Amino acid sequence: MIEINLLPTKRKKKKAAAGAGFQLRFESLKGLIAGIKNPWLLGASAAWVAVLAGGGALFVTSRARIAVLNSRLEAVQTEKRRFDVVIAQKRQSERIRDSLQAEIAVIRSIDAERYIWPHVLDQLAKALPPYTWLTALTQMTQTTAPPPSGARDTSRAGPQPVRVQITGSTVDIQAYTTFLRQLAASPWFTEVTPASSQTVVEQDRPVTAFTITMRYRVADSVYIHTVPFTQSLK
Repeated sequence: MIEINLLPTKRKKKKAAAGAGFQLRFESLKGLIAGIKNPWLLGASAAWVAVLAGGGALFVTSRARIAVLNSRLEAVQTEKRRFDVVIAQKRQSERIRDSLQAEIAVIRSIDAERYIWPHVLDQLAKALPPYTWLTALTQMTQTTAPPPSGARDTSRAGPQPVRVQITGSTVDIQAYTTFLRQLAASPWFTEVTPASSQTVVEQDRPVTAFTITMRYRVADSVYIHTVPFTQSLK
């Protein structure tokens, strides 16, 4: 005789066994929580867990930020080294420029003082009207006060001002005024001032003797022309 049991007793046992295992773990956790009688200890534990989690997150983010900042620092240091080289070259160029400018200023001052009297004589010859002659041409002395203490001495920065006194005679008073007007129109003279004029007798003829003072100045570059000097040898 064959008997067949249609009730799933084994499956129920397995399910019950599985449910019993889960219930055991949950009950164990409940028992662990229930074992902590002090609520302050539970709060402190939770706080320590939160602190550790926050510290770990902060450590990870800080390491990432440090890595990014280190890469930026290396890039900035590379740029700084490159710009240091550029700045050193620029300062060297500025020193060379300042030295050249100082040398050019000295050369210009020497060149300006070299041709003072040729310019003066040339302009006097151009401005001298007919029936007028010059008897004396002298340079007036310049008295300059010393610079105050602490002030920079710039007296040698350019050519010293040259004042000239002209003494002459003319048989025509209009020639005297023409001479004054032409001297004042010259780009190489300034402060043209008639010092004195009087009528005197020379060789039984009345003439006007005059004295004129003026100051020499370097004319604008448009009035300066340079020509090559050539000399033929035979």
